[in-house]
Amino acid sequence: MVLPYNEYWHDTFPLKNPVPTPLLGRKLPFGRLARKEYAIRIPKKSRVSSLRDSLPMVSNLEREIMKEEDDNDGVTIAEEPTRGIADAWQEIHGQYDWAGMLDPFDPLLRSELIRYGEMAQACYDAFDFDPFSRYCGSCKFKPSNFFQCLGLSSHGYNLTRNLYATYNINLPNFFKRSLWPEGWSPTANWMGYVAVSNDETSKNIGRRDITIAWRGTVTRDDWVADFTDFLRPVTLNKIPCPDPTVKVESGFLHLYTDKDKSCRFCKYSAREQILAEVKRLIQLYANEDLSITITGHSLGSALAIINAYDMAETGVDVMEDGRVVPISVFSFSGPRVGNIRFKERLEGLGVKVLRVVNVHDKVPREGRKVYACQQKGHCTGEQGYRLFKGSLPGSTTLVAMSEQRAG
Repeated sequence: MVLPYNEYWHDTFPLKNPVPTPLLGRKLPFGRLARKEYAIRIPKKSRVSSLRDSLPMVSNLEREIMKEEDDNDGVTIAEEPTRGIADAWQEIHGQYDWAGMLDPFDPLLRSELIRYGEMAQACYDAFDFDPFSRYCGSCKFKPSNFFQCLGLSSHGYNLTRNLYATYNINLPNFFKRSLWPEGWSPTANWMGYVAVSNDETSKNIGRRDITIAWRGTVTRDDWVADFTDFLRPVTLNKIPCPDPTVKVESGFLHLYTDKDKSCRFCKYSAREQILAEVKRLIQLYANEDLSITITGHSLGSALAIINAYDMAETGVDVMEDGRVVPISVFSFSGPRVGNIRFKERLEGLGVKVLRVVNVHDKVPREGRKVYACQQKGHCTGEQGYRLFKGSLPGSTTLVAMSEQRAG
């Protein structure tokens, strides 16, 4: 029996032996023939491949796989050894001017830039910006738990000395003062720190690393005008140099060399504090391989470059046995520092500088245009990068673009 559903076959209840179901046809527009049409719906049986049918296909596939395995017998694919920081740290710190490491971007160099960038960021995170705090302008953490409080214990460094600086003129865009009548210091500001890698980290990175991190500024870009009045010979600020034409921006130089004997934090200039501490650490670890890495962001980047030049010029990097400790700078979004003679002298002393800047940041373009750079290359990734290299080796600039890769 057929169950009608709107005069059509009901697919929900099919029968094994279908019965013809009359379908009333429409009147045809031609021939004046009116007749009933009958349609019989016969269910189709789907054909399922048997195991016997699929055997030839499986056998052919197995034969092809076995043939490929036979062809590969006796062929050994050598795996590339995993390269660690301990094996490549000299390249990462500019031994060959980062040739072949920027396009495409070397993963070890990327990880090191991130690590030193975090150590530069620590200068901001540890700085007391609150004018209502009695300790505004100082460091919020003790040296013993500095990295632990900032969540950077995994880096494996110990802070050995805090750095303080003073300035003879008022710098409202940079120096922070406490509103308390009796603050911790009326003239000093915490400027960064000196740290050294511990035993475990030194073993992993292949040497004992002395890191100097300089604090920058998070204020508006107009702070640059306070420091770039004119170029000043470095010899006028007691930095020994055989070339009197080597000049840097006067504001950076004063901040690096000024001192206030009435303040117990700035009785010695930032320069004197650093040179004394680096000398002590080099003597302490005289039997080990050493490296000096200086980092900083914005204004801290300018101070880092002057600091690196000063140590190389004065010979602080030369050990008692004649070995020279390599000095490298990882500069983040820093302004121009000096004239072309300063640049040439810096490179001649063997100081390696890698500048990392954002193309939308105006600070790296501030200062006097003394670097004659030309475009060297371009690589794209999740972040874009452009490499500019000057006419002399070692003047490498990595420009990090903020926009996403196109295409």
